[in-house]
Amino acid sequence: MAHNCLQCIKYLMFVFNLLFWLGGCGILGVGIWLAVTQGNFATLSSSFPSLSAANLLIITGTFVMIIGFVGCIGAIKENKCLLLSFFIMLLIIFVLELTVVILFFVYTDKFRCCGVSNYTDWFEVYNTTRVPDSCCLEFSENCGLHSPGTWWKAPCYETVKIWLQENLLAVGIFGLCTALVQILGLTFAMTMYCQVVKADTYCA
Repeated sequence: MAHNCLQCIKYLMFVFNLLFWLGGCGILGVGIWLAVTQGNFATLSSSFPSLSAANLLIITGTFVMIIGFVGCIGAIKENKCLLLSFFIMLLIIFVLELTVVILFFVYTDKFRCCGVSNYTDWFEVYNTTRVPDSCCLEFSENCGLHSPGTWWKAPCYETVKIWLQENLLAVGIFGLCTALVQILGLTFAMTMYCQVVKADTYCA
């Protein structure tokens, strides 16, 4: 009975991690697309221009793919070390996912803002009086080189804070669904880990 239970969890966890790995491929793909097409679009800090939404998506996607791979191998091989590693990494990835979700909402086109605290944040990034073209009231090639009168002035931090307050229910539902998926993966990993430990103890 215990062996059948272990086999059931094993294959459920394998399928879960396969989907997890495919999700990581998708996140990585979006990150690469953003990096190629948008450059330093959605830079988080004027002091660190490389810390952009695109780079964060690439890092997150790669990390998710690694976690999915570790989970798949750990499930098939019934390896305690890999299962425990998967459990720990899945806890870490949750924080990165939250960051990416917030960035997505902050920098989507419906947020008519520029800069974290002010559009002048971008002056330090470019070392000149310019902003990304995404900051323009009317988008056009190199419009970020025009006068400040053609740019959005609202800071993105305040804009996203107001948006989150107005869409609290939708954000809450999305967060709950994400948390449930995480908990499901953690439950699979820990249950299988305990079953493997019990099986090893019984055989010993």
